[in-house]
Amino acid sequence: MQAECFMMRLLVTGGCGFIGSNFVRWQLETDPDVSIINLDKLTYAGNLENLADFEGHPRYRFAKGDLCDRPFVTQLLTEHPVDAVINFAAESHVDRSILDAGPFVQTNIVGTQVLLDVARQTGVGRYLQVSTDEVYGTLGSEGFFTEDTPLAPNSPYSASKAAADLLVRSYFHTYHFPAITTRCSNNYGPWQFPEKLIPLFISNIQQDRPVPVYGSGTNIRDWIHVLDHCRGIDAALRKGRPGEVYNFGGHCELQNIELTKRLLDALGKPHSLIKYVEDRAGHDFRYAIDTSKAERELGWRPQVTFEDGLRDTIAWYLHHTDWVERIRSGAYRDYYETQYGSRLGTRP
Repeated sequence: MQAECFMMRLLVTGGCGFIGSNFVRWQLETDPDVSIINLDKLTYAGNLENLADFEGHPRYRFAKGDLCDRPFVTQLLTEHPVDAVINFAAESHVDRSILDAGPFVQTNIVGTQVLLDVARQTGVGRYLQVSTDEVYGTLGSEGFFTEDTPLAPNSPYSASKAAADLLVRSYFHTYHFPAITTRCSNNYGPWQFPEKLIPLFISNIQQDRPVPVYGSGTNIRDWIHVLDHCRGIDAALRKGRPGEVYNFGGHCELQNIELTKRLLDALGKPHSLIKYVEDRAGHDFRYAIDTSKAERELGWRPQVTFEDGLRDTIAWYLHHTDWVERIRSGAYRDYYETQYGSRLGTRP
């Protein structure tokens, strides 16, 4: 007797952003038993073009709306029941949060609370909150963040994400709601909004423009390819234990200045393009992730080496300069020129 096919129905919020669009794309390309509703407000970092080739796809539906709009979210999940919710939606740029924390509180905290309430009330069987290692604060020269590291956020952005994580935790303990949280180190790869370090620097280097590096450039970040992160989220969704947190990292720690020099060398440009600028307020020194829990419980490990991933990422942006310019000529261009000039994007 032929086995019955089960179609897993997902609501993905923020699916037109960098990580969300990569997750939607990867799921639709690799799993024929997944259907996705993508809820996105299409703010500055959400771009329909990221998933334009999936328009009309039989297992994909786009819904434009605000996560904070409770009646809209309720109607969506009532009319289109789903098996699981994955919340990527977030304001995510530290520099923007320093300028104005208001949108971060609204989207990251209030939006999460609305989504948790509606998901619980409509009987969603699984909820996954996509968070960040920045909620842990900063490390010295040694040690790693584990899932038990106390939360100590140092920017309005990371504080808003930590608050959302605690809401998720409270819904599990108070309502026994089947929620899971994942926290990840710095992502890189295709479709990343051009204010972030790697795409910004590739674009600047290509045009022989200065690449702005905060302080002395010795701050350290752990880099993970976005598809490895997507695989981790999928593993946590399918295998993770409700109420648990899972950390994902790329096992690739680099000083910001070392990454900058690698980009310059890969593009054949001189290190004289480096421009040191005043350090960011409250700049965390080092992030590093212990992924042993995800490896042990989920069977997950990063598959993309940084060398291969960076080479492919550079190639992608060089072949998609038209996409970058379309982004930069809109809201990004206005923000770039009026708020930061050449300094924008030095938060990797």
